[in-house]
Amino acid sequence: MSLAAFYPWIKAMHVVSALVFFGGVVAVSAFLWSARGNSAGVSGIATTLRRWDHAVTTPAMILVWAFGLGLVLTGHWFDAPWLKAKLFLVIVLSAAHGIQSGRLRRVANGVASTSWPLLPMIFISLMGIAVLAVVKPS
Repeated sequence: MSLAAFYPWIKAMHVVSALVFFGGVVAVSAFLWSARGNSAGVSGIATTLRRWDHAVTTPAMILVWAFGLGLVLTGHWFDAPWLKAKLFLVIVLSAAHGIQSGRLRRVANGVASTSWPLLPMIFISLMGIAVLAVVKPS
């Protein structure tokens, strides 16, 4: 059986993983935004959210990349311009996750977060990814 026979399942798992990953990234971003300048009483929440990030959000990100590669292989989209743009946005979103993980670690260690929120960039990236994935403009 070829990889193409599994395309609907690969696509479904890619979408599910992406939703879980995006939910985790938004949750951390919302928490960091609400915790700005406040180190009292938020380190416990940050520690719990950090455990969730390590156990759920990061593995979901890895699955998004893995299933996405499977989709690219089955669709033969390596040279597609829309894929290059989507990959750029996915890299931005993955980098935002890494930045937020560091910020979350610092808040969990009692350091107040004073940096600007990444939520607008995260939403713009998600919208761009969704449009490019669905429309696949040439």
